[in-house]
Amino acid sequence: MANEMPQIELKLPRLNPRIIKYVLLGVVILILLIGSIYQIRPEEVGIILRFGKFIRTTDPGLHFKLPLGIEKLIKVPVQRQLKMEFGFRTRKAGIRSEYAVTPDALKEAVMLTGDLNVAVVDWIVQYKIKNPYNYLFKIRDVDSTFRYMNEAVVRKVVGNHSVDEVITIGRAKIALQAKEELQKLCDDYEIGLEISQLIFQDVNPPDQVKPSFNEVNEALQEKERKINEAWAEYNQEIPKAKGEAEQTIRKAEGYAMERVNRAQGEAQRFKAIYREYARAPLVTRKRLYLEAIEEILPKIKRKIIIDELQKNMMPLFNFSQEVKK
Repeated sequence: MANEMPQIELKLPRLNPRIIKYVLLGVVILILLIGSIYQIRPEEVGIILRFGKFIRTTDPGLHFKLPLGIEKLIKVPVQRQLKMEFGFRTRKAGIRSEYAVTPDALKEAVMLTGDLNVAVVDWIVQYKIKNPYNYLFKIRDVDSTFRYMNEAVVRKVVGNHSVDEVITIGRAKIALQAKEELQKLCDDYEIGLEISQLIFQDVNPPDQVKPSFNEVNEALQEKERKINEAWAEYNQEIPKAKGEAEQTIRKAEGYAMERVNRAQGEAQRFKAIYREYARAPLVTRKRLYLEAIEEILPKIKRKIIIDELQKNMMPLFNFSQEVKK
């Protein structure tokens, strides 16, 4: 037919087999390099498995391994602080974190105390991986096992204490004891973890008895406050009374010492006078008389000196005027 279109034949360019060989070789080398080179970050270590068997541990930096699945890399964050929550779950972390209490989390937190009361204990465990080999190969499903270990240890420690100790005065001590026992259990099971902290976030009685428990706590706090006030007053009054008693004793001792010394001095003086009197009685008697007169006369305001031989001297004195004065 006259209207038929002419057919156009497309011919692909012929490629040089050597070029195709080089391209394929480059692709293979690139794949091998990508599968061989790996980098370990500062907070990690690398575990190399060859056909599933542990071969070596690599430190942070750039390293090589056998490609094509011959050697497999597992990165373990040994320097990273890990955290596990019990009794609650963090829904959103930030400046104002959001928390949620799921039914499973509530089951973890409700436990029995040593005095057969119920407490709701929320706690956090912070830990690190100290042995990557044990962490990966000694225990299957480490996270679940570690969670069960936490529950067992905390329930045991809380069960050995009263509800008052758990909720009020003994929280820090109980948390420290739980941390030590949890670390010992981790070492026994060779789980490869090191416990940094075990912190009781919140410890409360169940909601049904919380008002009554709060009243008991308020009464205990009031009792403690009264005891502290009494001790404060005791510490103020007792030292003061002891000081006054000590002062009185010292004053009495001083007075006694003064009296004894004065008596001893007077006794020595009397002995000295007696010795002088024995030697010269008249002179000593006269001297004592004069000394007594010398001491007495200055104390007398009005003095009348008479002669013992004088007679009829009464009219010379106006005694009535003396009485009026």
